[in-house]
Amino acid sequence: MRKGCLELAILAALWPGRLYGLEIMRLLADESALVVPEGTVYPLLNRLKSEGLLSSEWVEAEAGHPRKYYTLTADGRRRAVQMARFWTTFAASLGALLLPLPKEEP
Repeated sequence: MRKGCLELAILAALWPGRLYGLEIMRLLADESALVVPEGTVYPLLNRLKSEGLLSSEWVEAEAGHPRKYYTLTADGRRRAVQMARFWTTFAASLGALLLPLPKEEP
């Protein structure tokens, strides 16, 4: 489940535009409290790229080393929308099951 969630989170992070790996990790941490190590993010980015959901390009930085920027492809955008629809339905269903539970620990 975490794997699917991370895939959706990365696709969603890239929805507005291109980002490089560290920006993706920072965005996930800042916006969703998902602290994901490099050893998890970069293999996932590579898999998404090999599946045709992302494209990438190396861009020279003004200071420091070149950065590899990732962008959603048309297939990546379609996958993001499909996954978001599934997630919304899943979360609503799970939320309904959780309603009877107390909000705080007893």
